[in-house]
Amino acid sequence: MRTFDAVLPYLKKSYTRILGGLVMLILVDLVQLAVPKVMQYAIDHIQERTIDQQGLLWIALIIFAFAIAVMVLRFFWRILIIGNSYNIEKSLRQDFYDHLLRLSQNFFNKSKTGDLMAYATNDLNAVRQLFGMGLISAMDIVLMTIASFAFMVSINPRLTLLAVLPMPVISLTILFFGKKMHRRFKAVQECFAALSGKVQESISGIRIVKAFCQEKTELKKIDEISQEFVNQNMSLAKIAGVFHPFMGFVISISMIITIYFGGRAAIQGDISIGGFIAFFQYLGMLVWPMIAIGWIVDMYQRGTASLKRLNDIFEVKPEIDDTLADMSIKQLEGEILFQNLSFRYEEHLPLIFNDITAGIEAGKTLAVVGPTGCGKTTLIELLVRIYNPPHNSIYVDGYELYKIPLSILRRDMVLVPQDIFLFSESIADNIRLGKPDASDEEVFEAARIAQVYDEIMEFEHQFGTIVGERGLTLSGGQKQRVAIARALLTNPRILILDDALSAVDTKTERHILERLIEIRKAKTTIIIAHRISSLRHSDMIIVINNSIIAESGTHQDLLAKGGIYKDLYEKQKIRARLEGEEE
Repeated sequence: MRTFDAVLPYLKKSYTRILGGLVMLILVDLVQLAVPKVMQYAIDHIQERTIDQQGLLWIALIIFAFAIAVMVLRFFWRILIIGNSYNIEKSLRQDFYDHLLRLSQNFFNKSKTGDLMAYATNDLNAVRQLFGMGLISAMDIVLMTIASFAFMVSINPRLTLLAVLPMPVISLTILFFGKKMHRRFKAVQECFAALSGKVQESISGIRIVKAFCQEKTELKKIDEISQEFVNQNMSLAKIAGVFHPFMGFVISISMIITIYFGGRAAIQGDISIGGFIAFFQYLGMLVWPMIAIGWIVDMYQRGTASLKRLNDIFEVKPEIDDTLADMSIKQLEGEILFQNLSFRYEEHLPLIFNDITAGIEAGKTLAVVGPTGCGKTTLIELLVRIYNPPHNSIYVDGYELYKIPLSILRRDMVLVPQDIFLFSESIADNIRLGKPDASDEEVFEAARIAQVYDEIMEFEHQFGTIVGERGLTLSGGQKQRVAIARALLTNPRILILDDALSAVDTKTERHILERLIEIRKAKTTIIIAHRISSLRHSDMIIVINNSIIAESGTHQDLLAKGGIYKDLYEKQKIRARLEGEEE
């Protein structure tokens, strides 16, 4: 991807605003260029005593009108150009976030949240400045340089040549410092991303930090990375600190040359006093583009460095997409088949599954058990396409998984994962996440089925209680049951509970699962749980061990076999008896 490919669509979409702003800018420059000519006319006529008081009044009114015009026109080009740059930033940020939403889980496994936050803040801000003040300054440089130079030549070509002699040095300066500024700004952005990530991680884990009395250690880590951020910014500031003053020094030499040779020409009568003053004003107008070149180089290097960083993200292709989807599929029924499924996360890693086959009819309940780390969660993540399974290994309703559009798959197949995430909103809003238009009674009923309604009603604000970041104000069991209520509210064709009741007691878990099986008789349910006693009513139970399905059948069938399942069941019965949680 070329540097500006990501932003070109936004520029094309807003070209009328940009053109309007540039027209306003041209008008501003024309008015400003006219002022020295008016001043030259006034001074020359005053010197020759060929103007009266009324003429001076008219000149003053003209200059006043020019000032008003410049003020009004500048207002409009700022609204059009700078305002448009904010719109570009907003649209780019929206597309950036939309792109992130399409990327697979694997991308986020390898990326830090702080890095992505830096892309969406500092980098986009640098892009906005490039296409706001940067664009204006670039156009102003071209217009003012050409026009000012033309007017200076019209006044005195020889003096113009002398005045611009130092200017080529500026080009050499820009070439020398430009690449250095680009590299150092990129380093600054990368350091800012690391700082954002560390701060975000430290704040998210503040309870652990306090629990282990590691405040000083965390503070030291933040101090070190903050110092590195300062060092990188100082490195950039040193370049800018030499670059901008040197530009000013070169410009000052031009002004000294103009004062000396222009003043001498005026004394000798080769140029009028008015002409000399107008020439000096035009030189001042030429000085502004020279100064602006420094700003442009700075903004350009920052903006392009940020665009390249953003392009790196935009170039990441989603691993999970609808390339092979059959868009005629509009609904799932719930029949699931795993057929000769073999899977590993990377080529060099061991197999998670080795040629496993299992299935469940629509409307039935499937339970998956097995020792920790056997791949139960991986099986579910392949089914919902958090990760892509091998082709022709998973079928839903007879369709290969890749044939089902993601929108249909995610609508009709709802997963309640192990790691529950709640947003910093009310309990009701968290439950409504999958069905924003749900009525209060629907929310209450989902909470009743999830066995959390009574506890919520004991809170001061009941369902209006704000749960805090990641649901910190709720217990682990309450968070899990709110997440189950959230899933039940959507009434999915296929409901998957991935150890989603691990934080509740055995009795509550059994009540919830029995109620779920009762209300979901015509819908498919998949349950992963460590407590085998809660799975006895499942239509099919599979036991995963050592990358294969070691056992499968109903609860009674598996107990009769006397294998892994019965061993787990007996151990759990003993543990429940010791802990006073007997059935």
